[in-house]
Amino acid sequence: MFIPVAQSAFRALRQSTPRVRIFLINKNAYSSQVEYKPIRSVLVANRGEIAIRVFRACTELGIKSVAIYSEQDKMHMHRQKADESYIVGKGLPPVEAYLNIPEIIRVCKENDVDAVHPGYGFLSERSDFAQAVIDAGIRFIGPSPKVVQQMGDKVAARVAAIEAGVPIVPGTDGPVTTKEEAVEFCKKHGLPVIFKAAFGGGGRGMRVVRKMDEVEEMFQRASSEAKAAFGNGAMFIEKFIERPRHIEVQLLGDKAGNVVHLFERDCSVQRRHQKVVEIAPAPRLPEETRNKMTEAAVRLARHVGYENAGTVEFLCDEKGNFYFIEVNARLQVEHTVTEEITGIDLVQSQIRVAEGMTLPELGYTQDKIQPRGYAIQCRVTTEDPANDFQPSTGRLEVFRSGEGMGIRVDSASGFAGAIISPYYDSLLVKIISHASDLQSSAAKMNRALREFRIRGVKTNIPFLLNVLENQKFLHGVLDTYFIDEHPQLFKFRVSQNRAQKLLNYIGEVLVNGPQTPLATNLKPAEISPHVPEVPLDLSPEAISREERGEAKVTEPPKGLRHILKSEGPEAFAKEVRSRKNLMLMDTSFRDAHQSLLATRVRSHDLLKISPYVAHKFNNLYSLENWGGATFDVALRFLHECPWERLEEMRKHIPNIPFQMLLRGANAVGYTSYPDNVVYKFCDLAVKTGMDIFRVFDSLNYLPNLILGMEAAGKAGGVVEAAISYTGDVSDPTRTKYDLNYYTNLADELVKAGTHVLCIKDMAGLLKPQAAKLLITAIRDKHPDIPIHIHTHDTSGAGVASMLACAEAGADVVDTAVDSMSGMTSQPSMGAVVASLQGTPLDTQFDLRDVSEYSAYWEQTRTLYAPFECTTTMKSGNADVYLNEIPGGQYTNLQFQAFSLGLGDFFEDVKKAYREANLLLGDIIKVTPSSKVVGDLAQFMVQNKLNADQVLERAEELSFPKSVVEFLQGSIGIPHGGFPEPLRSRVLKDMPRVEGRPGANLPSLDFDKLKNDLKESHPHISDRDVMSAALYPAVTEDFMYFRENYGPVDKLDTRIFLTGPKVGEEFEVTIERGKTLSLKTLAMAEDLTANGEREVFFEMNGQLRSVLIRDKEAVKELHIHPKANKSNKNEVGAPMPGTVIDIRVKEGDTVEKGQPLVVLSAMKMEMIVQAPKAGVVKKLEIINGMKLEGDDLIMHIE
Repeated sequence: MFIPVAQSAFRALRQSTPRVRIFLINKNAYSSQVEYKPIRSVLVANRGEIAIRVFRACTELGIKSVAIYSEQDKMHMHRQKADESYIVGKGLPPVEAYLNIPEIIRVCKENDVDAVHPGYGFLSERSDFAQAVIDAGIRFIGPSPKVVQQMGDKVAARVAAIEAGVPIVPGTDGPVTTKEEAVEFCKKHGLPVIFKAAFGGGGRGMRVVRKMDEVEEMFQRASSEAKAAFGNGAMFIEKFIERPRHIEVQLLGDKAGNVVHLFERDCSVQRRHQKVVEIAPAPRLPEETRNKMTEAAVRLARHVGYENAGTVEFLCDEKGNFYFIEVNARLQVEHTVTEEITGIDLVQSQIRVAEGMTLPELGYTQDKIQPRGYAIQCRVTTEDPANDFQPSTGRLEVFRSGEGMGIRVDSASGFAGAIISPYYDSLLVKIISHASDLQSSAAKMNRALREFRIRGVKTNIPFLLNVLENQKFLHGVLDTYFIDEHPQLFKFRVSQNRAQKLLNYIGEVLVNGPQTPLATNLKPAEISPHVPEVPLDLSPEAISREERGEAKVTEPPKGLRHILKSEGPEAFAKEVRSRKNLMLMDTSFRDAHQSLLATRVRSHDLLKISPYVAHKFNNLYSLENWGGATFDVALRFLHECPWERLEEMRKHIPNIPFQMLLRGANAVGYTSYPDNVVYKFCDLAVKTGMDIFRVFDSLNYLPNLILGMEAAGKAGGVVEAAISYTGDVSDPTRTKYDLNYYTNLADELVKAGTHVLCIKDMAGLLKPQAAKLLITAIRDKHPDIPIHIHTHDTSGAGVASMLACAEAGADVVDTAVDSMSGMTSQPSMGAVVASLQGTPLDTQFDLRDVSEYSAYWEQTRTLYAPFECTTTMKSGNADVYLNEIPGGQYTNLQFQAFSLGLGDFFEDVKKAYREANLLLGDIIKVTPSSKVVGDLAQFMVQNKLNADQVLERAEELSFPKSVVEFLQGSIGIPHGGFPEPLRSRVLKDMPRVEGRPGANLPSLDFDKLKNDLKESHPHISDRDVMSAALYPAVTEDFMYFRENYGPVDKLDTRIFLTGPKVGEEFEVTIERGKTLSLKTLAMAEDLTANGEREVFFEMNGQLRSVLIRDKEAVKELHIHPKANKSNKNEVGAPMPGTVIDIRVKEGDTVEKGQPLVVLSAMKMEMIVQAPKAGVVKKLEIINGMKLEGDDLIMHIE
C-alpha cells in the first residue's frame, strides 16, 4: 500500500525540496495542484498513548517530535518518548493546561515547530485552535478550521448531511443550553431522547432519557460533565434509535479533493455510551449496507471539502437502515483496528497529507484498499468493574503486558511505578488483535489479556474477558444494548493479586512492626526445620495398583477413617472397642501448642509435617487438630481462615480421623448461640473434613452437652461426649465430685447416644489411683463403649496416669509428640509408646518414627520463641492438685500476670485462683468457666482482696463481666447450683437466665447475615458467614485483613512474625507449582507527602516496591482520615476525586440512598449516596477538596 521510498532518500527529499506556493482553488475549497512542503518537526497538543502514537510515526518519518505536558504529567511517559518536551499551564488545573491555546502556540514558535497534531480529545475538535495554529504560520495536521467548526457543530453537520443526501435522525436545530429548552423538545418529540455534548465526543456528557421526570436532572449532569471535558456545556438533543448498531466509516482525504474510505468499524459494544471494544470490519454487515454507508460517508466528506483523517458515524438498525450521527474531524481512539486490516498507517498518512502529498501519490486509491481479516481493540481502563466502574487511581505496582503474534499494544503508562491520576481519562492501554477471522482474533485478544498483570489499581480486564467469551460477541451479533442485556458480563472471577498483597504485608511488618502481638521480646529462630521424608512405594506391585486406578504410590496407607467413611460412626466405635492394643490420639496439632505456645502454631508449619504423619501414624485413633481456641486465634492473631486450615489438613492427611473440641451449645465460642448456629457449624465442619466431635460443657451441664451431641450426630460425625473432670475420686473427703457423680453422668451420656465416652481431665488432676477407680467403674457399667482419656501433664504424672487408665480398660489416651509434650501439654508419646512395647497394650508405633516426628517439632518450636511458655514456666508443678488450673490456662495466666506487671505475684495468682474457685462454688473449670475463675483471681490480686473481703464487699465491687454473666446463668447451671449469698449480692436485681441459655434465643437468619456481610465483602463464602456468626467483630477484621494482605499463611513463620532482613532471599509457595522468589532490597528513610515509606523488593528477578504508611510518623503530619470500613457510621469516598457539590449539612436527617456529595474524577461525576438512614453528625470535607479513595466524607448516626 505504501510508496517504496527509502527512509534516507525521504529525509534527503525533505531537506532539498524547494518550497513553491501554488494556490488554485476550486469551488469545494480543494486545490487542483497541491504544494508539497516537508514537515521537519511536529508538536502533539495532547498526552498519553495518542501522543506516543504520533511520536512513533514521526520517528519513522525522520521528523522531530515535540511534547507538551502539565505539571501533573511531569513524570509521564509521553514526554520522555518525544525528542523534546515543554511544560504548559503552570498553576492551571490539570485539564486546562492542555487547553491553553496561547501557551501551546508560544511553545511552537519558540521551538521552531512546523506542525501541530491535536490527537483526540482536548483541543482536537476546536476550530479556534486549528485557526490559531494556522494564523501563527504553523500547519495543523487535520481538517481545515472551517471544516472542524462545521463538523464540530452538530447542527451544521446535520445540515451538511442533509445537503449531501445522507439520512439523519430527528434532533434540535441548534445547541441547547437550558433545561427548559430540553424539556420543551422532549414534550414536542417524545421520549426516548439522547443528550450529547455539542462541542465534543467520546461519550462525555451523553445521557439517554426515558422518563420526563428525569429530563432536568439528566440535562444538568450531562451539561456539567460536557463543560468540564470540553469547556462548553451546550447540548444537542436528538431522537434515540432503539437497538442500533454503532458503525463508523474511516475516511482519508487530501488537499486535491481525493477522498477514500478505509472501510468501517463496529463500535456497538459500549457502556454509558463509551466505546469499550471495537471491531473492524463490522461483522455480519450486509455488503449492500456496507457499500451504501461508505458511499454516503465519502459523499459527505467531498461535499464539505474534507481533508486529512476523519470518521463519519452512523446508527444502523436491524433492517439495515442507517442514520448519520456525527463527523469526528480528527483521529479516533480506535483507528488502530483500521490500520491492522488495511495495512495503512493513518498517522503517517495524516502527516504526509499535511505536507501536501496526494492520496494517489501515497498509493491510496479505493480499488487498492482492501480489508484483510478481523481486528479487535480493547480499551483497558483503570476502572473497577466490580464497583460500577468507579475510577481507580494510584501507582502501578506491577505492570506486565500480553504480547505475541497478532497482538499490538499502544500505551503510555504501561510500566511499574507509573502514577494513575484522577485528573485525566481512565484509558491505560489499548490492545489490538488481528487474525483471519473474528473468532481467531478474539482468541488472541483473550490470551493477551490473560497474560497481563496489573497491580496497584483496578482495571476492566475481567469485564473485557467476559465480553470476549460471550457467544453473541464471538458470532458478531451486536448492538448498543449488548452490555445492558448481558448481566453475566458483570460476574467476575476475583483477581487474587496474591504476590503484591504479600509484599504489602511484609512491607507493613518492616515499617510498622509485627502484625500479630508478640508475648515476649524473644525472636523467632533463623532456622528452616527439617521435614522428614515421606516414604514412596515404587515397587512393581504399587505401580501396578496405580495403573489399575487404585491407590497412588503417593497415598498413605489406610487408617481408621476408612472404616468411619465406609461403614459409619457405630462401626467405627465398634472397631475401636475391638482392638486390644492401646490407641493414641495425637494432640500436637492443637492442644499441645495451645498449652505451650499460646495456640500460635500456624497452618504453614502444621501442613509441612502432615504427609509424614499420614504415612507413619496412620493407626492413630485420631489427630486433634481443630476447634477450641484454635478457631478464633487463627482469625484474630494468625490472620488465616480456620476452615481452610481444616480443608488443607484433610487433603494432606486423608486417612486419619480428625478430632475437634466442641464446647457443647457454645460451639467454638465463649458464649451461648442459637441452636441453629451450632447445628450448621457441625454440618459445615463435617463437610470440610472433621470426623470426631469431642463434645463437652464447661460445667458438665447436661442440656448444653446433649445439644452439642445432637448437632454433631445429625451432621454425620462421631459423637464423643466428654465428662470434664475435677476434684479427686480417690480422696473420700472430696464429696462434691465423687465416683457416683461421674458414673451417673456417664450413664446419661451413653443413654443420649454417644459413640465414644471421654474423660476430659483438663487440669491434669487424674492421679494414677483415681484413674484406676474411675475407668474401672465406668468400664464395668458400660463394657461396649470405647473410653478415651484426655489429660495434661502439669504435675508430671501424666504418663503414669495414662498407663493406669490403659490397664483399667481405657481404649484411647492422649499424647503429644515428645518435643511438644510435658508441663501444661499432654504426656509424651514416646514415653507411652516405649513403656508399652512388648506388652498386650503395645501401641504398634515405631519409636524411631516418633523420634523423627519429634525432631521436626523441636526445631519448629524455636520459630515460636515469642510465645514460648518456658519463658516464664521452667517445669511442671504438682501444686496444680491444689489450684486446679487447666493446662492451657495455666500458661496463659502466667503470661497475663507478667504482662500486667504481676509476674512476681504469680504464686499469689495461683492461690487466688483456688480461692476464687471456692468462692464460685468449686465449679468445673474449662473454657469458658475457667476464664470466669481466672478473671476473678486476677481481679482479687490486682485489688488486694481475699475471699472473705470479696464476699463482704460483693454489693459494691465492680466484678469482671465474665463473673457477672456466669452468676446470671449465661453459660449454664453448675453442679450443686450457684454460690449464695455471693450470687444475690453481686446480681442484686439483675436478670437471671433460667434453664439452658441458648434455648430461648431466636434462630439466626444466615441469609440476612450473608447479605449484610456482602455489602462490605462481596466475595464471602458460607464459611466466612459461619465464622461471622460465631465471632462477628473478629471475622470482620479478618476479612478486611485478607483483602488487603492476601494469603499470609503461606509465608514462613519468621517472615510472618517479624519480617525478613534487608538483603535476605526467601521463597513463598502460594499454591502447588507456583513459588515466588523474593528478596528484600531496602526501605526508604524519607516519607512521602502522605506519610508513606517505600519498601523495595525483588520478586522473581523483577524490581517491586510498595508504599506503606508509617503509623508513628503520620502522627506528626496532617493526613485526611480514612473511613473505617467496619464502622457503618462512617461514609468514605468510593473513588478518588474532587468534591464539587455537598448536598447536606451537619444536623440534616438523611434517608438511605439519598444523595450526599458529588465527586468528579477522570471527567466522570459520581453521586455518593447515604449507605443508611440517620443524622449527619459531622462533615469532614469542603467543596473543592481533593480526596483519595476511602477518605472520610462524613459521619452518619
